[in-house]
Amino acid sequence: MIVHRLAWVALVSLIILVVAGATVRVTGSGLGCPDWPTCWGCLIPPTSADQIDVEKLDLEKFKTHAARKGIDPETITRDTVLESFDAVQTWIEFTNRLASLPLGFATLFLALFSFKAKQNKKWIIGLSFFCLFDVLANAIMGAMVVRSGLQPGIITLHMALAFLLIGVLVTIIWLTRPVTSNNPTAQPRYKKLKIVSLVFFACLFGEGLLGSQLREQTDELAIAAETENGIEREKWGEELGATIIYKIHRSFSWSLLVTSGLLFFWMRKEKDWQAVEPKLIFSMVIAMMLMGVILGHIAIFAVIQVLHVGMTSVLLAVTWHWIMRLWSTQSSVVSG
Repeated sequence: MIVHRLAWVALVSLIILVVAGATVRVTGSGLGCPDWPTCWGCLIPPTSADQIDVEKLDLEKFKTHAARKGIDPETITRDTVLESFDAVQTWIEFTNRLASLPLGFATLFLALFSFKAKQNKKWIIGLSFFCLFDVLANAIMGAMVVRSGLQPGIITLHMALAFLLIGVLVTIIWLTRPVTSNNPTAQPRYKKLKIVSLVFFACLFGEGLLGSQLREQTDELAIAAETENGIEREKWGEELGATIIYKIHRSFSWSLLVTSGLLFFWMRKEKDWQAVEPKLIFSMVIAMMLMGVILGHIAIFAVIQVLHVGMTSVLLAVTWHWIMRLWSTQSSVVSG
């Protein structure tokens, strides 16, 4: 079914976009393109400063960004702006923008073709247009992130909308799945698994938002590192470890381990060993906790940060798919 396939395309595109966005964050490329929708006043980004028409640039935006770094805005001129140009960061940010195009087209076609849905039609139409609205809202939010100079809070809301979109797309995928005589839809008997699964998902969603706030703090540390009183990247872990957000984030990670462990062992006890989601969930939680140990006690490695964010988005998708299965299938379906 075309709606089912489009939802899959949108979900995969979204996860790729989340990873691309995380790469932008950890490389400090958030302002690689200081304007929107153009980049340095160009439709195709420049590769060198001499390709930039400085007259097209909004100098006040650069002064505002300089003030956030503790730099006197009056020292910002068109010449200093050109000196700040970094081709690598520019193209990392531009690539992130390009990565949003498949998601935009997929959600647009998803909304248009939702009227052809043969099952759960009203739900599919409503959820599909919600996806389109979410993507448009997040595009506007992305522009606000650039124009605000990476304003804290907006970035976390940007991530929250992406997480919400993951859940809605997975719901569409589930509702449009092929239904056969061997795949009935009825209420299961696993009440405790339902409760634990929802608790796990809520904790995971909250952990993702807390993680986004921690990344906002690393953005602030990166900005401060450019000044004389800045902290070296190797010491960021110690600085973040003293914050209340980090302590809550670290404590909640144990709730994820416990609840995912319960899902894993309860499914094994029920002899429903063919259900792949609990195994994936438990394995990914362990992997993410190991990444957290590295980030918190060894160093803030950029590649680990990107993997951590990417795995969070995949884990959200797998968990919500598991919840959809658990809520609408008999035990025989859960086992197969």
